[in-house]
Amino acid sequence: MTATTLITGIGELVTNDPARAEQGGLLGLLADAAVVVEGSRIAWVGPADEAPDADVQVDAGGRAVIPGFVDSHSHLVFAGDRAAEFEARMTGEPYAAGGIRTTVAKTRAATDEQLTSHVARLVAEMRAQGTTSLEIKSGYGLSVHDEARSLAVARQFTDETTFLGAHVVPAGTTPEDYVDLVTGPMLAAAAPHARWIDVFCEDGAFDVDQARTILAAGSDSGLRGRLHANQLTYGGGVQLACELGLVAVDHCTFLSDLDVESLRDSRTIATLLPGVEFSTRQPYPDARRLLDAGVRVALASDCNPGSCFTSSMALCIALAVREMRMSPAEALHAATAMGAAALDRDDIGVLAPGKAADLVLLDAPSYVHLAYRPGVPLVAGVWQHGRPVVV
Repeated sequence: MTATTLITGIGELVTNDPARAEQGGLLGLLADAAVVVEGSRIAWVGPADEAPDADVQVDAGGRAVIPGFVDSHSHLVFAGDRAAEFEARMTGEPYAAGGIRTTVAKTRAATDEQLTSHVARLVAEMRAQGTTSLEIKSGYGLSVHDEARSLAVARQFTDETTFLGAHVVPAGTTPEDYVDLVTGPMLAAAAPHARWIDVFCEDGAFDVDQARTILAAGSDSGLRGRLHANQLTYGGGVQLACELGLVAVDHCTFLSDLDVESLRDSRTIATLLPGVEFSTRQPYPDARRLLDAGVRVALASDCNPGSCFTSSMALCIALAVREMRMSPAEALHAATAMGAAALDRDDIGVLAPGKAADLVLLDAPSYVHLAYRPGVPLVAGVWQHGRPVVV
């Protein structure tokens, strides 16, 4: 028989359970609560004074418990860093996508063991800050061999792996020839290790027609589409994502009224990445405009060595509240339940019976402290798949 654990004494529980929305609002809040974990799943949620017996009891001491963060956009398989590039930006040089090629050279030169060790360190760093589910992209190999091995490394840490061979066009080839490579031998080598396919649809990377071709080839190989779009300027990427019915389109910084309407009508999730704007001094996406229009919004870290080297979803929440006019509740929901939706998952990001027992104990009385106390390490404990992994 599977052992059970009762986590009681929870001052404020964020469930994200729609069944509790009528009384608990967007976050399905429950005061003076308890949770029972059985194996890797949530077995019971409710008032602490009604909790069933369990084999083990943990007292939260009146602190808040939230679902583990779901980071639906990260680039963790790389070598080296680009601190010099960051310093240059902070002294006035503009951000451009070409810096990706710097990381490609270092990643190609790294061994599988070095890449695996580096990803393990970053995943542990994320977990310590409350991230229990994440997506990892390739995109710093840009050759058949290096894209496939990057995804094989990523697959050791998550099932949510994304083939991003179409990150930029590497030196020594033409865009036409490279698209042929991405949709041919590179896709064939990468597909066994990936669930998703992504394209950086942006000036200096891939245009809408190229993105459409690459996403269609990925679909034919059984990979679901994602898209980086409208990060650096207005363009057709968001429209393409909505036309194709992609589950999510990421960045969404420069949006026309038609883009916003299309996101609303298609139900494609706009995944916003405020750490990028913090790190590049670009304008922040207008989350308030999107939410008020009825667009579904997620938050993710975009952890990468160039435009945003943070692994902190809590920082992203604080930035979303301060800079993008999201409420603390909207930001937390976007970093948990909507992050899960951006990965087409309904088993994570929610604390309800039958869902994954991925939860975070905050050293605070309320989730609001995630934005109220930016930069403060508030994670006091993390359970992942029902096991305490940070204590």
